[in-house]
Amino acid sequence: MRHLIARTLAVAAALAATATTPAHPAATTADCPRLTGRWHGDARTHLQRLIDERGTCAHPGGPRPVAAFDWDNTVTKNDVTDATLSWALRHDRILRPARWKDTSAWLTDTADHALTAACGTGTPAGTPLPTSRNARCTDEIAEIRESGTTTGGAAAFAGTWNHRRTVPQYAWMPALFAGRTPAELSGYARAARREALAAPVGAVRTLGTRTVPGYVRYYDQQRDLIRTLRRAGFDVHVVSAGAEPITQVWSRSLGLDAAHTLAIRSVLDRHGRITPRTEGCGGVPAGPGTAIPYLDGKRCWINQEINGVHGQDAWRQAPWPLRPALAAGDADTDATFVADATGVHLVIDRHKPELMCRALDDTDGRWLIQPMFIDPLPRRTDPYPCATAAYNAPDGRLTPLLRPDGSTVPDQPDTAH
Repeated sequence: MRHLIARTLAVAAALAATATTPAHPAATTADCPRLTGRWHGDARTHLQRLIDERGTCAHPGGPRPVAAFDWDNTVTKNDVTDATLSWALRHDRILRPARWKDTSAWLTDTADHALTAACGTGTPAGTPLPTSRNARCTDEIAEIRESGTTTGGAAAFAGTWNHRRTVPQYAWMPALFAGRTPAELSGYARAARREALAAPVGAVRTLGTRTVPGYVRYYDQQRDLIRTLRRAGFDVHVVSAGAEPITQVWSRSLGLDAAHTLAIRSVLDRHGRITPRTEGCGGVPAGPGTAIPYLDGKRCWINQEINGVHGQDAWRQAPWPLRPALAAGDADTDATFVADATGVHLVIDRHKPELMCRALDDTDGRWLIQPMFIDPLPRRTDPYPCATAAYNAPDGRLTPLLRPDGSTVPDQPDTAH
């Protein structure tokens, strides 16, 4: 509560500011925390300049600037939610729902039939499915989670949703743990974390009949960046489209508590157990996952949970003083909040078109592109289709990407390496 009150007062002061561009006094850098580690090009220099200019060593007693990080494949190599699902499937931790259709408002009849056929009905509803021994059931769940299609190639989700606020298979992931408590899910995440950190870099494992990544690593450079930002007085948050109890297990080792870790937040039943419903944002009520921390939803959750902005205003770009000084992401799911940053837009390059088009166009000169610290991707041979099919429209179409002034971003060659 004290943190919220302090943040609210800082926000009120920021709203009173009328300047639309930053006014930084010359930073006193002698006592500012210093970054270490190897970064691509001059990225470390730019990041250090941000720390020097916006941190509390330059502004003692001033409001703490916000830094916001996506988690999976931004702070870590590989997806921690997927690692937890893999562990749970291999250890029979998924409870059979009475009807698979109950797990998502968008699940198709075809997917319902595929899951029922693969997982069977012999296991009583509410008891653990024997997924460690039933490769067909495991394959069906894993394929729907990964691609949004059944193992037969049919669409697993259908209907209407805003494609900049949610994607059904992301919202489906925590729903798979319906009937479990957040504490139980945290326990699965801790077990998966131990396993994934112990596995060597590059390790894979068999899940059902599939081969999936078997390891996760914290990126040393991101760990150092987060710790340095915190020492410099930044208010560091994680904003992820993973399941919140899982992400919290991983973020805790970087000193980030539950209040600083935003992810998909499940609605609990009266017994404290996870349900298929999720909390909403920006005036969108709790429901099947229509407003999760995904693309524009990440902006909404930052505005709502960090800035205390509620209702439709949470979906709009905040005034300059309220936006993160630094935002970091790796995928199109991060494009909106990373673009909102006022100091540095940090992109981990995974060749995702909307995010990379924005980064390569670099309209404000503040975009930093960092190849993945582990197993970076090779240079893309074809230009990114920015002028035709890079923007993820609310109705699901891919359309031209526009700059803030309304002009079209031209196709961009991959010059990030």
